[in-house]
Amino acid sequence: MATTITLNAPVATLINVFTVQNGRQRELVELLTTATEEVMRHRPGFVAANIHASTDGTRVVNYAQWESAADFEAMLADPEAQVHMRQAAAIADHFDPHLYTVESVHHQ
Repeated sequence: MATTITLNAPVATLINVFTVQNGRQRELVELLTTATEEVMRHRPGFVAANIHASTDGTRVVNYAQWESAADFEAMLADPEAQVHMRQAAAIADHFDPHLYTVESVHHQ
């Protein structure tokens, strides 16, 4: 299943914005990519993840979708996933994860 951004989509959407020191962005992107490939995508309810790097080198955004908020919460409690989350937290100066709903979608 691919990332789908539509109104009333039956998914829980995580948007986590990480702030990093200039020069550490690539390290965090690689860690999140590896964690997603090796751990997260194998967890029940995982739908998709997209890792974005800001062009100024100071932020990384993880946009991920889960089948439900309960699936997302179960991943947070998973010891193997927690290892990667601690590593990401050690690289970032700050991170701000929240679950979101899609309220509006516009296309050309």
